[in-house]
Amino acid sequence: MDDLQALLQQLPEKPEWVMAELEQRAQAGDALAQFVLGQACMEGRACSVDSDAGMAWFERSANAGLPLAMNMLGRCHELGQGTPVNHELAAVWYRQAADKGLDWGMYNLANLLATGRGVPCDEAAAYALYLRAAEAGHAKSMNLVGRCLEEGRGVAAEPSAAPAWYRRSAEAGDFRGQASHASLLLAAGDVDEAVRWLRLALAQGSPSFLQQLRPQLALSPHAAVRALVGSPPAA
Repeated sequence: MDDLQALLQQLPEKPEWVMAELEQRAQAGDALAQFVLGQACMEGRACSVDSDAGMAWFERSANAGLPLAMNMLGRCHELGQGTPVNHELAAVWYRQAADKGLDWGMYNLANLLATGRGVPCDEAAAYALYLRAAEAGHAKSMNLVGRCLEEGRGVAAEPSAAPAWYRRSAEAGDFRGQASHASLLLAAGDVDEAVRWLRLALAQGSPSFLQQLRPQLALSPHAAVRALVGSPPAA
C-alpha cells in the first residue's frame, strides 16, 4: 500500500510512466492497483474517461477479494457506469463489501434497503447497517442514524438521541449532517453557530443538495441565514 501511494504521488509529474506502471501491476494481478486503475479510468485521471474499462478493472479487483472494488462495482451497477443500471446486482456487490466490513458498502446497501431498490424495502435492516457504518466512523451514515431516530424509520423514534448523531456527522465533515446540525441549532436560537455550519454545508454540498437547501435558507426568519443564499462559499 505504501509503495502504491509513493507511486501515485508521482502522477502529476510523470503521468504516462505512472499509468504504465499501474497497468503492469494490475495485469500481474495486484488487486489494489486494479482498483486504482479503475478509478483513474472512471475519473479520467492521466487518461481519457473510459467507464467500460473502469468497470472491468473494478470487476477484476472485486473478484480478487478487495472490498473497495466490490463497493465500486456496486456503484457501477447502481448508476449505470460501464454497464446498464441493475439494482439487484448493485445490492449483491454492496452486500459483499458490507460483509467484509467496509463502511461504504454498508451505507450503500442500506440506501437500497431503505428505498426498496433491487431488494425488498426493509427500513429496520437499513437502520442496522447505517448504525454499523456510523459506529465505524462513516459520516454520512451518522446523519442518517440521526434521521432514522428522529423520524422513527426502522427503529423506535427517539428524537432526543438524534442531535448527537447530527453533530457527529457535521464534525466528521458530511454536508448533510452539517445542515441537520444547523437546523437544530436554529431551533435552539443559536443563529451564529448555525450560520457557521451552514457555510460549511454550502461550500461542500452537491448541486442537488444545494438546489434543495438554498430555497429553504431564503425563507428563514433570520436575516443572517437568508444572507447565505447569495454569499460566496466558505474558504
